[in-house]
Amino acid sequence: MTEQRLRIAVVAESFLPNVNGVSNSVLRILEHLADHGHEALVIAPGARDFEEEVVSYAGFPVVRVPTVMVPLINSLPVGVPVPLVRTLRDFRPDVVHLASPYVLGAAGASAARRLGVPALAVYQTDVAGFALRYHLRLLISASWRVTRMIHNSCACTLAPSTAAIAELTGHGVRNVHRWARGVDTVRFNPAHRSVELRRSWDPTGKRRVVGYVGRLAAEKGVERLASLVGRDDLQLVIVGDGPEYSALRDALPGAVFTGALGGEDLGRAYASFDVFVHPGEFETFCQTIQEAQASGVPTIGPRAGGPVDLITPGENGDLLDVATFSSDLPAAVDRVLAGRSTMQATARHSVEGRTWPVLCAELMDHYRRILRHA
Repeated sequence: MTEQRLRIAVVAESFLPNVNGVSNSVLRILEHLADHGHEALVIAPGARDFEEEVVSYAGFPVVRVPTVMVPLINSLPVGVPVPLVRTLRDFRPDVVHLASPYVLGAAGASAARRLGVPALAVYQTDVAGFALRYHLRLLISASWRVTRMIHNSCACTLAPSTAAIAELTGHGVRNVHRWARGVDTVRFNPAHRSVELRRSWDPTGKRRVVGYVGRLAAEKGVERLASLVGRDDLQLVIVGDGPEYSALRDALPGAVFTGALGGEDLGRAYASFDVFVHPGEFETFCQTIQEAQASGVPTIGPRAGGPVDLITPGENGDLLDVATFSSDLPAAVDRVLAGRSTMQATARHSVEGRTWPVLCAELMDHYRRILRHA
């Protein structure tokens, strides 16, 4: 039986050259659509002035909309919600895919409604959590009103974790289904562990390496790693960049800051850790935990959000209460290091069935399901 070829319009709140969880997921989806003969169009914010704009990806055109810069979300470009009806009408999509919709996504949802095209929303950013972290409590209820309005205008919402599903349904979002994230088990693999790289971090070769990968921004809670500073038996390695870079260098003396890494360099970094820690409680999924696990590295995260689905304490890492995360972290690192010989195999095994081809095939099933009921 021939697979139905679909035309998918992706309205992405973030896209290349900005690299983050939203844009990475969109890239994997586009690659899958191209590999299976589907058609796609991407509508996304424009790049910042100093960045080169990407005009196509995987053979699909990228339509850019005007942007504004919002410092409160790490100075990333936010798409102006311009009318998208003409763009979508010209493309004639079967489904409009809203990637982490909020500002531009609201315009995409409105245009899809006007054209009678079913829309699917992928929940990926905890906007209310960010408002809390940035001490903007008055915006929390408003952010949930916007989220509810956008998602309930769509045929369905896909959320990446049980915690995200519970939060969405608790705030009145209907028809929510689970769709996690895939991981590249070739790029992120224990085989990439590098003695040479570890020596560059710790010339003594005697310390165990505790690593973090991600944006250096307030909502990630990286300052909580300060409770590991000063231990002679540990080397802290921070992979990433962002607005908190300078402040964190001051807060974490002795830590190695590599800057942002990608490709094979990122795979080697993950595999060369002994323990991975993600201290932020606002992750709807936490892809970096999954990438560390694919690399055979036990993980520690907060008992909140996406990490709860990914970490089984005592088997592939540990979960810590948010309120006492920093004070509990040193003992948790010791526990995980003591059990690392068995945890590393369990960590890898826990993600082996979560490749991007598997997850993208699930997404195609969601597309076809909403088309059947359109």
